[in-house]
Amino acid sequence: MSDAVPEPAVQENGAGPEPQEAESGYEPAAPSPLGLPRTPTGNAEVDARLARLADADHLATDGHVEVYEDVHRGLRDALTALDARPGPPAPPSPYQNRS
Repeated sequence: MSDAVPEPAVQENGAGPEPQEAESGYEPAAPSPLGLPRTPTGNAEVDARLARLADADHLATDGHVEVYEDVHRGLRDALTALDARPGPPAPPSPYQNRS
């Protein structure tokens, strides 16, 4: 047994082998929806971002990244906004105004 890699067959006209795609007639499938359900969260901003994921259903795989990054950025902004909203006032400290 030898570790040598066999040379590709050369056609009579001296050209190398044809690519396998041409021989097999393989063509990639067209984009199609995954059909994943999206359950509403009750938060309009978050639901709008999640609905944006449906845009990826009609794009080739290399177009998904842009949609996913946009959705991720929007969800992250929505979470950050929760931290920025003022909450209820803190109860007064029992140690304030002691003389």
